[in-house]
Amino acid sequence: MSPAMSTSRPSRSQRIARLVIVAMAVAIWFYPPPAGLTIDAWRLFAIFFAAIASVVIGAFPILTASVFAAAAAVLSGLLTPAQAYAGFGNSTILLIVMAFLVARAVVKCGLGQRLGHLVVSKFGRSTLGLSYSIFLVDGLIAPAFPSNTARSGVLYPLVVGLAEAGGATPDNPARRRLGAYLMFSGMASISLSSALWLTAQAANPLGAAMARTHGVDITFGSWFVAASVPTLIAMLLVPWLLQRIIRPEVTSTPDAPAAAKRALAALGPLSLEEWTVAGTFVGMVALWAAADALNLDSTAVALLGLGVFLSRGVLTLKDIGKEGDVLVTFIWFAVLFTLSGQLNEMGFMGYLGQRMADALAGYGPLPVYLVLVIAYTLFHYLVVSQTAHVLALFAVFLDVGVTLGVPAAPLAFMLLFSHNLFSVITPQAASANLLFTGSGYLSQGELYRFGAITTGIYLVIYLVVATPWLMWVAR
Repeated sequence: MSPAMSTSRPSRSQRIARLVIVAMAVAIWFYPPPAGLTIDAWRLFAIFFAAIASVVIGAFPILTASVFAAAAAVLSGLLTPAQAYAGFGNSTILLIVMAFLVARAVVKCGLGQRLGHLVVSKFGRSTLGLSYSIFLVDGLIAPAFPSNTARSGVLYPLVVGLAEAGGATPDNPARRRLGAYLMFSGMASISLSSALWLTAQAANPLGAAMARTHGVDITFGSWFVAASVPTLIAMLLVPWLLQRIIRPEVTSTPDAPAAAKRALAALGPLSLEEWTVAGTFVGMVALWAAADALNLDSTAVALLGLGVFLSRGVLTLKDIGKEGDVLVTFIWFAVLFTLSGQLNEMGFMGYLGQRMADALAGYGPLPVYLVLVIAYTLFHYLVVSQTAHVLALFAVFLDVGVTLGVPAAPLAFMLLFSHNLFSVITPQAASANLLFTGSGYLSQGELYRFGAITTGIYLVIYLVVATPWLMWVAR
């Protein structure tokens, strides 16, 4: 059972934590809003802050915190029911649910296990090699997927197959950290591959278009040149660092490739179900990759694939009924996505950015640059959409930086890289995370802890490596 579904009685420390959260929320609620901010925006922030903080300190599971937040926002009159529940009809969130079910079909028919054995046979002498294989596969397919959520639906079944091939299942404590390592490698991989390619994340071209107002012309080629050095260095370092942070139970598996080859031989040729899933999956990947060119909806493509699986009996209603974590994920992400969006609509995010920018007046370009990049990243604790973050804060931060003497091109690139790098800072920081966070291998506490550490590593690598690189190549 996932942490979000836990039904055990609260401990004494949890009861104290809940009282602290309620007291903090009440204090913020009744404290007068700062000048320039409406009372509704301030009080919605109190609800959102309480929901996120209660998960971080372990007062409530994320599902419980989310449903309380939604109820409080509507019953207090801050949001109408239509506003509060809008996330449940969001196509991106529905795509996540479809991706869960498609991934289940890949695993159920045995194709995921077969792919896992195949990768192990090539890279499986160590768990580090498995992690690098995840980064490699994702980095190669990323430029064809402007939806990193859709890309997670391609990568996740492979990661599940690798975990199961290594003996890691959510109900096996002896290998749970191995599964956690591979799942978090998938999340970290998507964040870096999205930073590497202009077309690997939907908000990248959006931010590039906004940067033109300051004379920064970003093309596919110039993005890759600017991103290549820091991102490739990060791709080399992060799997190694994550292994030392998460500490999987096994690290050296010299006999694994031979065992994987034997397992592949024992599986025999692909079954009819595997061919069905493989053919449908390849078709879905092709349609997802061509979605922009053909004006196709990625969620509709996922629905089409699910329909094929259901019609062929690869998935049944009974199989879907077993996917309890899918419903849990759908509810909490829809709620937090909506609350974050409404905070943005009320001007809360822009207000924070502008106030901080005002405080930087009088400092030199380098301190301003560092503070803006770090603050831009940390603000994502309050935002549940990468695109919404770019829309709310990118132009504000870029404009303030340029006004205070920071060169426009390096700052624009760093802010655009950052909205991909901070995608692991929280479980809800990007919709692409949801398949991995719902896998059962990672607790909510681990996700926040590993996310904060990994984001810090990203910031160090990019500020140290990308800053001088960008000063040279981005002019």
